[in-house]
Amino acid sequence: MEGEKKSDDEIGLKPKMTLLNGITVIVGSIIGSGIFVSPAGVLMYTGSVNVSLLVWTISGVFSMVGAYCYAELGTMIRKSGADYAYIMETFGPFFAFIRLWIECMIVRPCSQAIVALTFSVYVMKPFFPECQPPEDAARLLAVCCICVLTFVNCYDVKWATRVQDVFTYAKLVALFIIIAAGGYQLLNGHTEHFSFINTKTEVTSLALSFYSGLFAYNGWNYLNFIIEELKDPVRNLPLAIGISCSLVTVVYVLTNVAFYTTLSPAELLGSEAVAVSFANRLFGPLAWTIPVFVALSTFGAVNGILLTSSRLFYAGACQGQMPEILTMIQSSRMTPTPSVLAMALLSMLYLTVSDIFALINYVGFATWLSIGVAVLCVPWLRWTQPNLERPIKVNLIWPVIYLLCTIFVTAVPMVASPVETGIGLLMILTSIPVYLIFIYWENKPQWFVKATNKITVTLQQVLIVVGKSKAADL
Repeated sequence: MEGEKKSDDEIGLKPKMTLLNGITVIVGSIIGSGIFVSPAGVLMYTGSVNVSLLVWTISGVFSMVGAYCYAELGTMIRKSGADYAYIMETFGPFFAFIRLWIECMIVRPCSQAIVALTFSVYVMKPFFPECQPPEDAARLLAVCCICVLTFVNCYDVKWATRVQDVFTYAKLVALFIIIAAGGYQLLNGHTEHFSFINTKTEVTSLALSFYSGLFAYNGWNYLNFIIEELKDPVRNLPLAIGISCSLVTVVYVLTNVAFYTTLSPAELLGSEAVAVSFANRLFGPLAWTIPVFVALSTFGAVNGILLTSSRLFYAGACQGQMPEILTMIQSSRMTPTPSVLAMALLSMLYLTVSDIFALINYVGFATWLSIGVAVLCVPWLRWTQPNLERPIKVNLIWPVIYLLCTIFVTAVPMVASPVETGIGLLMILTSIPVYLIFIYWENKPQWFVKATNKITVTLQQVLIVVGKSKAADL
């Protein structure tokens, strides 16, 4: 039961994470490659520098409103899995599985593969200053990155959070250097690029600009995925969310201001790596340090995605919607090793696909739609289960505002990009036959049951993992 305290001897996820760990998980998960690639996307669809800065600010506020709603859900439904657990509790297993399928099989592993690839490209950039690094070498280095972090996450949660802490500090140092350089430029009067000239007024362009901005903020809900491992979640979850989202919003806006003190809109749109172009203009011989810091930033982001996404596999398996092996915990390290390995293997599988960026675009709208459905749980549960304990109770105006904004940032791009939307919907609909065959169909053939049990036992022996119910046998 949720209210019962787990004994020290029980096999399960332990609350080892402090408030500071929680802040670094959120900041480390949000700040990855997005801030270094999204400025061009936001500017492209807004047309002017000043409106692009407004979009960055509003995107941060939008994320904070969503995170505030998640604080009520996270302290009311204290289960790993975040929005998957909330949708399961509110709308039942079918809709929860669709959310689980989108995240586990497509969005998370693809995102991790792309961020790992970005890491490898920036690591190799100083050795290939005049051209792009070799694609095969970049993919191999991305695999190495995933493998190293997989070992860390399988070995000890404290190791994983320590990695998150260190690389979060490193990426903030990089951004603060850029912000400081931008501040110096402002003091010298470099404000010529700040204007509303060329502002686009089309609703579709405005919505797509928010889409690019929100991509950079993606990750604000990741701490909810590991709430079982957070100490004193009623106090620490909302504090971690509020501090992290505020910090990231300020850093993102000031970083964009810094870019525009040095780069014109045309230069920014023509740059493949905005931070590198900025550094080349200002830092001279030390410009090579920025690709290194970007590599550190993305390395920490890969760790954040792996740390939190593996808990989503674990949560889905605990509900019987993923293979049983994923419910198991490494008996001596107390880490969800099978889930971590599953996430890593899927990510490396997507590294073999030539156009994974298009794949992410196909399902990007579904990600925000799913988060919108999770926020819908707040007013829905207020209506259907008013007596649930709510340590944090948000004013209903906030989920309503968030839901209206979600409709705007998902429906309008769907109209503007019908082909990508159609392909994304097809990918989502593949979850229906999977659900019907593997979950809804209970009377499966005996040979199928025996085969899956044999695979589970074999993997259990190889990985030395046990389920919670097996604690008494240890």
